[in-house]
Amino acid sequence: MKNNDNYLEKVPKKAQHISWSVKDDKVTLEIENKGVFNRIAQVLFKKPKISYVHLDEMGSFLWPLIDGEKNLIDLGKYVEIQFGDKAQPLYPRLAKYFQILDSYKFISWNE
Repeated sequence: MKNNDNYLEKVPKKAQHISWSVKDDKVTLEIENKGVFNRIAQVLFKKPKISYVHLDEMGSFLWPLIDGEKNLIDLGKYVEIQFGDKAQPLYPRLAKYFQILDSYKFISWNE
């Protein structure tokens, strides 16, 4: 995507290496800790092979909607319907949330 394109027009998709589950309307992401450094940390410091990331209410609502077809504007409309004023300021929060997901490689972007 070009630098001058609107960030909210980007289309997120879930990373294929992440498993997830839903319990009591809360989504938990299961991240397998792979690689040499993770293996060393697992042996020396008893770090887990799998890390669990528990999403909050809004994140748990959004995660199943990420399908590689809806852009952030589309997803924001669903959030606004579901949460109303509780989601405000909607698009700045949504953009920041997806920047965080992207920084942890939980999502990627469709071109």
